[in-house]
Amino acid sequence: MANDYSNLFLPYTLNNGVTVPNRLAVAPLTLYCQNPDGTVSDDERDFLKHHGEGFGLYVTGATLVDAGGQSFYRQARALSEADLPSLRERVEIVRSLGAIPIAQLFHGGILANPDFLPDRQPRGPSATPDGKASELTEAEIESLIQKFAYAAELCMKAGYAGVEVHGAGPFLLPQFVSEATNRRTDRWGGSLENQLRFPLAVLDTVIDVKKKAGQKDFIIGYRITPEQPGEKGITMKETLAAVSEIVKRPIQYLHVSQQNFFHAVRRGADTSKSRMELIHEAVAGRTAVIGAGELVTGADFERAVSSGWTEFAAAGQSVMLNPDLARLVREGRDDLIDRFRDESKNDSYHLPKVLWPWVPDKDGPAKLP
Repeated sequence: MANDYSNLFLPYTLNNGVTVPNRLAVAPLTLYCQNPDGTVSDDERDFLKHHGEGFGLYVTGATLVDAGGQSFYRQARALSEADLPSLRERVEIVRSLGAIPIAQLFHGGILANPDFLPDRQPRGPSATPDGKASELTEAEIESLIQKFAYAAELCMKAGYAGVEVHGAGPFLLPQFVSEATNRRTDRWGGSLENQLRFPLAVLDTVIDVKKKAGQKDFIIGYRITPEQPGEKGITMKETLAAVSEIVKRPIQYLHVSQQNFFHAVRRGADTSKSRMELIHEAVAGRTAVIGAGELVTGADFERAVSSGWTEFAAAGQSVMLNPDLARLVREGRDDLIDRFRDESKNDSYHLPKVLWPWVPDKDGPAKLP
């Protein structure tokens, strides 16, 4: 007998009045398969056309805002008007699937790959101990804030329904928040208030783009990772302080990215509670929450949304392995949802070969390419 996951297909109206058709979201996926200049390749086109049909929100991943921030071999770009045709094509494909298209705005900071940079020099809040990345000047910081704004403007012009500011993982924005990567003593570092100044300034300037355009329907999201490893990595203390500031802004969602949706707090807050529970409490209904982390089947999504800690459940690897995932969830057919890549079915996945190591197979967990 099929499971009943009808609650996942109830619409949800965001705080700006935009109604999302259901509670499922495609998490931002770095596809590594764009053309070298960031334009849409045949592999990317094939992937987009065959993944995400029937989802409510679709976040296209790691859209580069600055040439100096490229971390991956191939990345989508929002650097100039020359990028508009490819941005528009992604929008058209996602809309054809029935989903709402959101572009994730990205900069790698000290994790930018020197092989792909114009001057081969990654930059971040502070120079790295090994000397491979240098410290951003105040002028460069101010310039980067405006580049996020310009990228948001380009995505709006291309027809995206919104943008997601990438403040998750180990990349530029959280690099400013973490003591492990920010050793500045000026107004961009030192106190937690100063450490949060850059990511909040980026968010504020993206919001200003929306205000100036008069587009109330434009969706603005912010993605975070609650905790980092290492003695000086981000803890729930910093995350909850950041969340309290982020939700003072008129954003439409907070996207929480972690290894497992249900993980408990490790440090910096009540370790008897889950990170998602504390974050949802801090949000206090001011915006929607999207939760991600090892959500694969309809039962996983149902459990996440039913927890009361999130309004949307997002998936990445499960989307890659199941091109018709939303349909299978709607029909309650968890028994047909793949958890591991089966080499005999590779053609049916519509995955670029570069992504194959990124999805788990029967021999072990996923490995980044």
